[in-house]
Amino acid sequence: MKRLAVLALVLLAVPVPVAAQEGPRVTVSELLARAAEITGRVVVEGELIGDYGLRGNGYMWTQLNGDSYAYEPLLEGGALTGGNVGVAVRIPEEFVDKLGGPGGYRVRGPLVRVTGQWEYHDPDRNGESYIDVLSIDVLNPGGPLSEQPNYWVLVAGLVLVVGSVFLRRGTGWWRRG
Repeated sequence: MKRLAVLALVLLAVPVPVAAQEGPRVTVSELLARAAEITGRVVVEGELIGDYGLRGNGYMWTQLNGDSYAYEPLLEGGALTGGNVGVAVRIPEEFVDKLGGPGGYRVRGPLVRVTGQWEYHDPDRNGESYIDVLSIDVLNPGGPLSEQPNYWVLVAGLVLVVGSVFLRRGTGWWRRG
């Protein structure tokens, strides 16, 4: 009986991870739309884009875009669905090596899932709003995007060039004969 009581005390003393400690999953759009309402930890997915700003204080700053382009870039056939939607993220430098380079026009950045503390108008950072990253998982490492030629534009351009050559030669070229 004594062993059972000790075992019960040990089991009660060991913290059990709870999924709620991770925070709610939100999109970048939801986070921005309800910025003042959301507090504490959040889980957000998106593409790291822009520059990696290593500040020398143990953190790197960049942009986390969570719009449709993060999942279906235009250069890979994604639809034009509006503007980019992103939020600043502050990432501990220890995570930088596993990220790869940031995304840009012809480069897809790493698609990541971050768990972090949402800091809305942080008074310690002059009112900045950002996610202070606690953990980060790379879902897709990203890489170069290939831009395929738009053949309709090429054909239309060729027709315009050829048409302008004929117009330049004079308007009577078709009357000969």
